Amino acid sequence: MVVERKPEWIRARFPGGERFLEVKRLLREQGLHSVCEEARCPNIGECFNAGTATFMILGDVCTRACGFCDVTSGRPTGLDLLEPLRLAATVERLGLDYAVITSVNRDDLPDGGASIFASCIRAIRQRSPQTEVEVLIPDFEGNADALRTVVEARPVVLNHNTETVPRLYRRVRPKGVYTRSLELLRRVKEIDPAMTTKSGIMVGLGETFEEVLETMADLREHDCDLLTVGQYLRPSPKHLPVDRYWHPDEFAALTEEGRRLGFRHVEAGPLVRSSYHAGEQSRAAPNVSAT
Repeated sequence: MVVERKPEWIRARFPGGERFLEVKRLLREQGLHSVCEEARCPNIGECFNAGTATFMILGDVCTRACGFCDVTSGRPTGLDLLEPLRLAATVERLGLDYAVITSVNRDDLPDGGASIFASCIRAIRQRSPQTEVEVLIPDFEGNADALRTVVEARPVVLNHNTETVPRLYRRVRPKGVYTRSLELLRRVKEIDPAMTTKSGIMVGLGETFEEVLETMADLREHDCDLLTVGQYLRPSPKHLPVDRYWHPDEFAALTEEGRRLGFRHVEAGPLVRSSYHAGEQSRAAPNVSAT
């Protein structure tokens, strides 16, 4: 079954307003990218008008081509070693209390870009000591040293998205490995038992409710603390079609199941994305440290 018409509960604010334009202008001035724009996030208007953005580092060309993602795929060129400094300056100018950093996949780099993640965290901490930094990282192809590089830079939350249920990986995330993503989350706790971990799941790609619950249970078995669950929205006709739109009541049921499983906090809803209300999610979870 392929469903294209959106139900009434899929509604997002049309992007616009003075603050929205200010954030876009500042990103352009500093030569920075945001996943909000690159991935056509439906919450871009709300977040930009609140003066927040999820920064996307390591360029805007991804070495992978996932079936759900609108970020350009291809062969990246070069590495911008000054990007952490420009990012830190932008965070300072925006006066952010909470910043989220993600990236394209850079499988062309020996460490997958982990050193740039770490440099960004340290640069922000130096210029804006009050800003908490969350990172949403790729799997670094299972490189344990690359993961350690990021963890030892001490973000307040380390996020790595599972994205979908294992049965759909070959179609949705062909270069990803479900068990590798789970292992990454487990290794974070080995390196720093106090670090808060987070993951995200999309629904609407053909998974069943029971499969989502099983994936949530797998995440808890690997000591994942925070969870986001949101509806997949097809960014263009070339991407995977929406199988169905989950009802808000189903998201509410997933929230309750997540609490029962022991997640510190669950954010589930039609327009929820990995970084949506990230600061609120982090502060809603006990024992989260920003040191």
